[in-house]
Amino acid sequence: MSDEFSMTIDGRAVDAPGTFGVIDPATGEVAEQAPDASREQLDAAMNSARAAYAAWRRDESARREALLAAAELMFARSEEIGRVITLEQGKPLADATMEVVAAGVWLKYFAGLELPVEVIQDDDNARVEVLRRPMGVVAAITPWNFPLLLATWKIAPALLAGNTMVLKPSPFTPLSSLKLGAALRDVLPPGVLNVVTGGDELGAWMTSHDVPRKISFTGSVATGKRVAAAAAPDLKRVTLELGGNDPAILLDDADPAAVADKLFGGAFQNNGQVCSAIKRVYAPDALYDDVVDALAERAKAAKVGPGTQEGVQYGPINNEPQFERVRELVADALAGGARAAAGGAPIDGPGYFFQPTILADVSDGTRIVDEEQFGPALPVVRYSDLDEAIDRANGTHFGLSGSVWSADADRAAEVAGRLECGTAWVNTHLALAPNQPFGGFKWSGLGVENGTWGLQAFTELQVVHRSKL
Repeated sequence: MSDEFSMTIDGRAVDAPGTFGVIDPATGEVAEQAPDASREQLDAAMNSARAAYAAWRRDESARREALLAAAELMFARSEEIGRVITLEQGKPLADATMEVVAAGVWLKYFAGLELPVEVIQDDDNARVEVLRRPMGVVAAITPWNFPLLLATWKIAPALLAGNTMVLKPSPFTPLSSLKLGAALRDVLPPGVLNVVTGGDELGAWMTSHDVPRKISFTGSVATGKRVAAAAAPDLKRVTLELGGNDPAILLDDADPAAVADKLFGGAFQNNGQVCSAIKRVYAPDALYDDVVDALAERAKAAKVGPGTQEGVQYGPINNEPQFERVRELVADALAGGARAAAGGAPIDGPGYFFQPTILADVSDGTRIVDEEQFGPALPVVRYSDLDEAIDRANGTHFGLSGSVWSADADRAAEVAGRLECGTAWVNTHLALAPNQPFGGFKWSGLGVENGTWGLQAFTELQVVHRSKL
């Protein structure tokens, strides 16, 4: 194992008794080894975080300074860490570098965010304040699609609030989080942020461990349910950011040519591997063919290849199980009568490359419409009645995001308000920001991340009642 990919426990570089291979999705071959943490090492990380908590929670100014320093490190080392993301995740280097920059933006934003004291009574009888207090140790488990950015969505608010953390990244993309932990040893006191790596067993140990008071998890619905079940006996607090099956509804006055670029970008960003990406498009009868043609034109023109190659827009699917899932869902749709207006098959050669795919003549009840594909394949569904289209868009266990597209923004906003989801966009999609809460309805999660709401999710309410009598 390379020395640069060691775990961080109590502020020190730590190797593990064993390692596991990290696959380069552009080749399908093992590119690097990552530490496979033992149960004893997880205990050490948890105990270190618990020991660091008492001092860390007391010094707010030090916390803000540390987060600012962490942000500057991300800005300064964005290309270096970006190359690691491309190696393990597959996305083009420019996108990977921007992910590291965005991580810095998130850290900087939270460094300046306030947790004000709310005074609810101040009279001759008493002064009553409502304060936000940290919880203790946070166990954070992150996914493989944005391994560094989604880690900072948890690190920044949790640490600002005064908590300490043990972070476990996905075993598909552990390297960038190991690099992050190593970089932050220079700006965080020992034990404040511990980074451990391993497989699903390590995640199960974390969620059932007796030290953490909060679990923050981003990943699949199935795993999220297991996390919630593991947290319940100890009444751990949980934030679960889970899957999505985001609909995009075009109204009958939309211009397919004018919105096609945004639609395509909202569906295929990060090769479709975004929980809140457009997963299905609903187009009215009169616009249907034009919408399909416009999206297919962009899919056919997209440049797919290894993320290190100049000009590549979309890399491989991150891992073999996800690659096989996308292939299965597309094949199922085609076997059921769908038409591939573009793509429809894997790309020959090494790695997990799949053609950007637009599926036409497909309807609700087909798996790729009803399920979350999380890859470069987009079904376009025809509708005749808007109310029916809204019902179909809402007719799912998911409720993360959605969007409505129209020449009349007010009309689109009215329709967007009828979507059962955490974020409803008008004439855009995937417009995310650190000050904007992000979460889902139904099976798409519990709680929110980002903004003051995300910060408060890492706190407990405390009432301080001072009698004046």
